[in-house]
Amino acid sequence: MLMRVSERVASLRAREFARLDRAGLAYLDYTGAALYPASLVRRDARRLQAAVRGNPHAESAPSGASTAATERARALTLQFLGADPAIYDVVFTANASGAIRLLAEAFPFNGNSRLVLTADNHNSVNGLAWPARRARAHVAVVPFGAGLRAHDPSHALARAVGPSLFAFPAQSNFSGVRHPLAWVALAQARGYRVLLDAASFAPSAHLDLRATPADFVALSFYKIFGYPTGIGALIARRDALAELRRRYFGGGTVDYVSMPHRLAQRKAGAAGFEDGTVSFLAMDAVCDGLQWMARIGLEAVADHAGSMTEILLDVLRSQGDAVALYGPDHPVARGGTVAFNVRRDGGIVPYEEVEAAARALGIAIRGGCFCNPGAAAFAFGFAQTRTRACLRGDFSVARFRHCMGGQPVGALRASVGMATNRRDIERLGELVARLASAGHFVL
Repeated sequence: MLMRVSERVASLRAREFARLDRAGLAYLDYTGAALYPASLVRRDARRLQAAVRGNPHAESAPSGASTAATERARALTLQFLGADPAIYDVVFTANASGAIRLLAEAFPFNGNSRLVLTADNHNSVNGLAWPARRARAHVAVVPFGAGLRAHDPSHALARAVGPSLFAFPAQSNFSGVRHPLAWVALAQARGYRVLLDAASFAPSAHLDLRATPADFVALSFYKIFGYPTGIGALIARRDALAELRRRYFGGGTVDYVSMPHRLAQRKAGAAGFEDGTVSFLAMDAVCDGLQWMARIGLEAVADHAGSMTEILLDVLRSQGDAVALYGPDHPVARGGTVAFNVRRDGGIVPYEEVEAAARALGIAIRGGCFCNPGAAAFAFGFAQTRTRACLRGDFSVARFRHCMGGQPVGALRASVGMATNRRDIERLGELVARLASAGHFVL
């Protein structure tokens, strides 16, 4: 049965992603963005050519069609996450970062509040600390343990008195580590609202909000099925959404505004957070993508991603001392994202050199710290005092590397998805072997 599931996912490469082989590309950047299936683009193009859609803030037939598509996308998003529509609502945003920004601007932090973050967080989540500190809330950071896994947050989660928030990624965008979803219930039992960053987790793992009832979930649809870009969502418990306090209102978020009387009445629920006009022409494509994922089955996608992750780890481990792996070197409690550096002559090859060589050979990987400075600093062993001194002044990677005494200041990230095959990963292994043994890379 598992073989049939794996074969079904593998067959998608020829049917939906044939452009990879035509272009000679090994795409290993699924944490950055999923690849769109060709059938979704064709279907959307046919629909856009045939349909007439208008701004949903009107009552015409074209506007009504846009509204219907938007509400269908809302319902399918809740279904995708196993969320009860009586309990949860969906706020459409530009992306996962936009969803988290809404929360940062509206969460009612005060001097009695606590914000608890894990050190392993994307900068979109780290940004919550600034408005929290402005409101004089206490900010605590849960440190790393072994294998780039965050410590148990119990000690940081002192019982909340004022409105408090705990935020962590279901899956690290740096190392692929999957943090325990049981932390949601732990924090809620101590009076916290919980933000779960699911941007890296949702593409290849099932998040069931009946079992893991996070208060807020942020995701980007293009990371799940590639198309369309420019749309994400904040999925929120209705009671948690009602506690948020916005200072700004835009078109569509209010029932009325009277400037002479200095009065405005915000709309209830998700409508009070969707400033202006949502990306209504994208909503049918969102529906198509969610239904496409449902037909394939997240279990099948997860099985394929798991087997490709094992192959990726095996290939990198087979390079011996030529590769420095960051995070777990085994497939347990981790997703398909692997961070590493290449060693040569006892030192680390600058990640920019590896990235350039990969680009020249048609291998798509990513280099840097992946907007996760906490994980990068821990992985590279940065000393806080020296790091602080080196961050002063005009920043550039070259200047920072020099100031840090030649320490690695970035890594390479390879990540797998439903179109990945063994040959893609073997090509990366061949590149690493060449870079590790050559004095310089020659095509």
